[in-house]
Amino acid sequence: MSFWENFWDIFWWFFFVYAFVAFLWLLFAVIGDLFRDDKLSGWRKALWILFLAFVPFLGLLVYLIARGKGMAERSMDRARAHREASDAYIRSVATTSLSEEITKATALRDSGTISADEFERIKSKALV
Repeated sequence: MSFWENFWDIFWWFFFVYAFVAFLWLLFAVIGDLFRDDKLSGWRKALWILFLAFVPFLGLLVYLIARGKGMAERSMDRARAHREASDAYIRSVATTSLSEEITKATALRDSGTISADEFERIKSKALV
């Protein structure tokens, strides 16, 4: 065998492996989208799954043509909801406001946990 025959065999092998992995990724993305879609009834989901199981290439193509735009919109909505949830969490655990810090320091001073000098230092730090 010559080098070039070997090279093209390897090239085609890598191409088919890549195509197979891409097919599997797309199949799992479509199945994930099917199960995340709240507007689609259970029976329709079952029909799509059967269609994907028995005629996978045609099923993926038809799904992407028929529901591809909605698939992208649902993905964007899901990403937006995740971002809003993480932003809300970050805001909830972020530093407290100035008045809350001064109120906490006042309570600590009144209970005798900190001295008046420490209270003034916390208050000046909060106001800066």
